[in-house]
Amino acid sequence: MSENKQKLLIVEDDPGLQKQLRWSLDAYEVHIASDRESALAMMRRHVPAVVTMDLGLPPDPDGASEGFATLKQLLALAPDTKVIMLTGNQDHAHALKAIGMGAYDFHQKPCNDEVLRLIVQRAFYLYALQRENRRMQHGPADSPLNGLITRDAGMLSVCRTIEKVAPSSASVMLQGDSGTGKEVLARALHQLSSRGGRRFMAINCAAIPENLLESELFGYERGAFTGAVKQTIGKVELANGGTFFLDEVGDLPMPLQAKLLRFLQERVIERVGGHIEIPVDVRIVCATHQNLKELTATGRFREDLYYRLCEIVVKIPALKDRAGDAVLLAQHFMNKACIKEGRPTLRFCQDALIAIETYDWPGNVREMENYVMRAVIMADGTQITAEDLGLTASEPKSEPLNLRQVRDEAEYEAVVKALGRQDGNILKTAELLGISRPTLYDLMSRHGIK
Repeated sequence: MSENKQKLLIVEDDPGLQKQLRWSLDAYEVHIASDRESALAMMRRHVPAVVTMDLGLPPDPDGASEGFATLKQLLALAPDTKVIMLTGNQDHAHALKAIGMGAYDFHQKPCNDEVLRLIVQRAFYLYALQRENRRMQHGPADSPLNGLITRDAGMLSVCRTIEKVAPSSASVMLQGDSGTGKEVLARALHQLSSRGGRRFMAINCAAIPENLLESELFGYERGAFTGAVKQTIGKVELANGGTFFLDEVGDLPMPLQAKLLRFLQERVIERVGGHIEIPVDVRIVCATHQNLKELTATGRFREDLYYRLCEIVVKIPALKDRAGDAVLLAQHFMNKACIKEGRPTLRFCQDALIAIETYDWPGNVREMENYVMRAVIMADGTQITAEDLGLTASEPKSEPLNLRQVRDEAEYEAVVKALGRQDGNILKTAELLGISRPTLYDLMSRHGIK
């Protein structure tokens, strides 16, 4: 039977509590350790997903030094393991320190069997979710968009738009700040289209000098200019049958805008120094961080070219506007960097998570990846701090995400408001809240309301 049970390690030196916990948690394959050495041995041998641990371990059963040392070494061996600290009523500060070191949760002694079972069950569930998430991230992608990580509604809408537009022949304009993933989406457009088996050619209009850009786009004949010792095919012609991606098209010089417009209208090119019209069949996908509509109004971009390129416009939100994506992407890049650098899986400290959520990320996803890569290299222990990231942690103004804290604050606010509205009348306050008087008294006692 134990072969099908999940493994749980109990680190406890009191024989009576060992028996109680083993009996209470008999749904799992329970292993017992009474000190740091045996706990580490059990961890190496069985690699349990969840550990319950008393802070007071020998040779310091009345203190917490041995418990903290054991916690640190357990997490160093298996960073993904969920460690639940069991503390006395007066050990609240120790419990907070343990959470800061990477413990999953804490439960006060004497243990409430039902509550402890719920905490352990939730820990196993979270452990399984994280393992599945990591497996999916590193598994093979069955769609070009599977590599794009997001939970933001706006970004998910962009993905759906890409999927709808890809099979068509329409020219697509991707608008978004630098680092938002425009080329990733352009490649997805290509791979999801009927041209997916042919070439995808890309060129950055802002990265190539104006006097070289035309020959890069359309190629040149031998002798067309000094140094042209042989015929060279341009990027547009190389993409024949596939997709041609023009990045930062807003920086395209006006003379080349006219030549690009002619190509879009007639679907033929002439190499620099040549006189032969060469038919080319490519799909054009463009990207820019600029507002092309404003550029056309000021005469810096041809209006007729604008309408040719912008048959379908897809606006990509900045990372700071994608709800929840900053931390999600940071976790992904951290796992990716740990594999690349050969490091055990790390985790973000609370101050690092706050810093990630509150930073504006002007360089978007590209900047995020660079910061996390540096943090993985610089981190000393099993956790990444805000200092490792090179960011400053500042407390967010939004409500806390801890459900227990949210519930407690909501209960306190509701009781205080109801008492105020009913002028302190307990019976009327209980009726207003829809609870019994004993329940109201319990709530008032818990929150220190008199």
